[in-house]
Amino acid sequence: MTDAAFAESPDPLAEPDPLAEAEAPVMSERVLNQDEIDSLLGFDLGEDDGSERSGIRAIINSALVSYERLPMLEIVFDRLVRLMTTSLRNFTSDNVEVSLDNISSIRFGDYLNSIPLPAILAVFRAEELDNYGLLTVDSNLIYSIVDVLLGGRRGTAALRIEGRPYTTIERVLVQRMVEVVLADARAAFEPLTPVHFNLDRLETNPRFAAIARPANAAILVKLRIDMEDRGGRIELLLPYATLEPIRKMLLQQFMGEKFGRDNIWEGHLATELWTTGTEVRAVLDEQQMPLSKVLNLKVGDTLMLNATPDSEISVRAGSIPLTTGRMGRKGQHIAVRVEAPIDVDTASSLAKGRR
Repeated sequence: MTDAAFAESPDPLAEPDPLAEAEAPVMSERVLNQDEIDSLLGFDLGEDDGSERSGIRAIINSALVSYERLPMLEIVFDRLVRLMTTSLRNFTSDNVEVSLDNISSIRFGDYLNSIPLPAILAVFRAEELDNYGLLTVDSNLIYSIVDVLLGGRRGTAALRIEGRPYTTIERVLVQRMVEVVLADARAAFEPLTPVHFNLDRLETNPRFAAIARPANAAILVKLRIDMEDRGGRIELLLPYATLEPIRKMLLQQFMGEKFGRDNIWEGHLATELWTTGTEVRAVLDEQQMPLSKVLNLKVGDTLMLNATPDSEISVRAGSIPLTTGRMGRKGQHIAVRVEAPIDVDTASSLAKGRR
């Protein structure tokens, strides 16, 4: 080693230079602020429940089935909006505008905890689906309906009194409106499948309106009802268990779609089947003989049939009997005259049994 190299090499016994340490870059860890933590976890206090979530919260909620897998629901609820606009105008004798805010999927327990009180919850039963649904009417719409139906003055906001339960008159008027909405819901589902929605009870406490387990998924439909300067919101909640019997219908991209079927191909197949040739046999007689006798048959041996010239013969397609007939002659050809109609049911059942 040269003297220059020895001079440049650091001395392991020498003390560290504080100036050299100050010049070296210091690797510091960056601390996330609260906004970055909320974005990472997917929690935002300012966002609406119906908005899209991100982060860890989106992963947790990914177990829910998206309503987009049931495209026919959008058509049904668009039809419901049009029907409600007409029926509520007739019900209130006022100018009513109904709009569809959004359709989302939510856990039933999360929805019950998010209902703004006071409100009236209508539990209804879908008879053909053998399950229940929930319809929530918020306090703004309740007081607006009461004010409109009882002749309230236009141009003034509905009088809202907090801290008291709903009176009998208010509950009866809201019940009549709920029955109108349920009748429109039945008409909206009618082109898809007949479903009758019958009102079961009215509740003001969400705990008494539990129709499913808290972890069960449900479809939430938010409807906005505006009556000039008054109005409110109706929320329709249908658990996935309620929609399960008609899930195949809700998977349709358009009304009347048939899965796995092609009408053009069916018509072509039927046309080709009518022109397909098949082998038909006229069986004169059947006998059972020992195998030893069959093996000993020789050229010139005679087999005696248990049939006469007037005996019925069996007309078969393969091994399937179709009909019976009589043996005869027409010109220089042997012919069979059909004596009975073709038994399609028997032939079909035998064909299925031999598969």
